Amino acid sequence: MALSEQSSVQGSVREVLKEFQVSFFAMSRLPSFPWTFVEKDLQSSGSSELISQVLKQTCLHPLCRKFPPSVRYRRLFLSELIRRLEASGCEPLDELYDALAEVVGTEETTECYKSYLLPAGGAVSLMENIALISEGTTGLVTWEAALYLAEWALENQQVFAGRTVLELGSGAGLTGIAVCRSCSPKRFLFSDCHCRVLQKLRDNVRLNRLSEQTTPAVSVEKLDWTATSEEELREIGADVIIAADVVYDPDIAGSLAKLLSIVMRCSSAEVLPQVFVCSTIRNLETYGGFKQQLETEGVGHEVIPGPVNHVFPYNRQSAIELIKLCR
Repeated sequence: MALSEQSSVQGSVREVLKEFQVSFFAMSRLPSFPWTFVEKDLQSSGSSELISQVLKQTCLHPLCRKFPPSVRYRRLFLSELIRRLEASGCEPLDELYDALAEVVGTEETTECYKSYLLPAGGAVSLMENIALISEGTTGLVTWEAALYLAEWALENQQVFAGRTVLELGSGAGLTGIAVCRSCSPKRFLFSDCHCRVLQKLRDNVRLNRLSEQTTPAVSVEKLDWTATSEEELREIGADVIIAADVVYDPDIAGSLAKLLSIVMRCSSAEVLPQVFVCSTIRNLETYGGFKQQLETEGVGHEVIPGPVNHVFPYNRQSAIELIKLCR
């Protein structure tokens, strides 16, 4: 094999291993993994070396020991690796069967860890509920618009650098923690209104070693959109306000529109905060109603181009829109 060809193959293997790692720790759907590359490698090399490397980058990686994906997910993943390896006729891997035996002997729970790898190194690790809707709220899991907004923030770090940032409806905390870890804000205020979500949010903030004493200074507060006053908003003094996947219910969207109109109205032109709302458009009527309510309240908006780089794994076919408010 020519040196250039060998280098190209090695580069492809590195990319595939990275894709496996990113997808595994975010608990992406198994069919989305690059299995075709694995099958071709097994057939051409007759070796289980690639499977061994995949295992080291996923189930045997130190991050998996510290923040493991769900038991069921790891079991299905390892079973798929074994199925592909056995179908190829390559030499069995003892460590693969040992890893499966360990997982099979582990009790399943209602919560698990998801980790979202950051481009500059490290990861945002979150404790999330396995069920999409749990304890009467959708705020215990990470939704697509949060990942989309986090990707956009990574490409627009100047928006947040040295600023005081308020996040509305922080949920599990992915977007805010990614901003804190990568965008150098001066201060970051996470907020939500559901008690169980706030408890999980505080846990996830601590999990990622953020607090009032860190840089940035971080706090988690209960914020009821129907009861927040102009005085409270002025006291927070946010330069930037962000929200992701909060426009999914007409009543909630209405409360959000009124709150944002207060934000825009009580700020002078010189200190008008930048306000960004990112939404997965699941219901055109609900989303259109939110925009109409903003307009009725005297708040305009412009659509902001989305992120260019694909950092986090999520469904890119979903209709997601990021808007910036204006007065």
